[in-house]
Amino acid sequence: MEQNQKSSGKKIFRAVEPYIWIAPSIILMAIFILTPIVTVFQMSMSDVSRAGRIKGFNGVENFQSVINNPAFGLVLKNTLVWTIAVVVISTVLGFMLALVLNNQFRGRKIARAIVVFPWATTLVIQASVWNFIINTDYGTLNTLLLKLRVIDRAVNWTSTPEIYFAWEIACGIFVTIPFVTFCVLSGLQSIDTSFYEAATVDGANYWQKLFSITLPLVKSSLTVSTVLNIIYVFNSFPIIWTMTKGDPANHTDTLVTYLYKLAFYNGRQGEAAAVSVIGFLILLLCASVYMIYTLRKGDDN
Repeated sequence: MEQNQKSSGKKIFRAVEPYIWIAPSIILMAIFILTPIVTVFQMSMSDVSRAGRIKGFNGVENFQSVINNPAFGLVLKNTLVWTIAVVVISTVLGFMLALVLNNQFRGRKIARAIVVFPWATTLVIQASVWNFIINTDYGTLNTLLLKLRVIDRAVNWTSTPEIYFAWEIACGIFVTIPFVTFCVLSGLQSIDTSFYEAATVDGANYWQKLFSITLPLVKSSLTVSTVLNIIYVFNSFPIIWTMTKGDPANHTDTLVTYLYKLAFYNGRQGEAAAVSVIGFLILLLCASVYMIYTLRKGDDN
C-alpha cells in the first residue's frame, strides 16, 4: 500500500515537473510581456491624460482620431515601404553573401568577422555614420567623389524627403544583411555534402543544385530570419529617429516614430496607444500569414 502511494506520487511529480521548470519563464513573460500589452490595449480605448493617467473608457475614439488624421495614411505607407524594402532586399543580399561565405577561401574567418560588424554595432552609431557620409557640406561621400573628380561640386544627397527616406532604407538594409547571412549560413553548413556529390554525378549544374537542394534545405532558416526581420524592422526606431526624426512633416515617419511623437511630444498617449495596437495587429497578421504560407508549402513538398 505504502509502495503504491510512493509510485503514484512519483508519477504525479513527473507529470508536474516540466511545468515547475518552465514556471519562472511563464511568470516573467506574464510580467514583462503580457502586462504591457494588456495595458496598451486598455489605454488605446481610454481617455488618457498628458501625465499618463487613465480617466475612463472612450471606446474607439482614439482609433477614429488616429485614422482620420491625414498624416496617418502617409506614416502607414512609409512603414510598409520601409519594412518590405529592408526585409526583401536584405534577405536576397544576405542569402547571396551566405553562399559566398560558405565556400572555402583564404581569409574566410576575417570576412565573416567583417560581415558581422554592422550587426554588432548599435543602430544609433550606424545611423549617425550614414548621416555623416551623406552630409552635403562635410560628408565623406562628397569628399571622395570630389577627390576622384567624379563630381565638380558638392551634391545635396538629401534634397527631398523621399530621397532621405531611401537613404534610411539603405542604412536599414546594411545593418540587417549580417543577421540574414548568418541565419542562412547556419542552414548551409548543416547540409550534407553527399547531396551535392550525388547531384554532380547525375550531371546537375550549379543552378539546379541551388534550386533543388540548397533552397529547400535552408527554407527553415530563411523562414526564421524573415519572420524575425519583419518584427525587428517594423518596430525599428533608432535609424529613423537618429537620421531625420520623421521630418519634414511626417514624410519619413514610421508607425514607431509617429506614436513616439504622439505620446511624448504631443501628450496624446491614448492615440499613441491606438497606433501601437494597430501596428501590433498588422505585424501579427503579416507574420502569421507568412508562417502559415511557408509551412503549408513545406508540407505540400
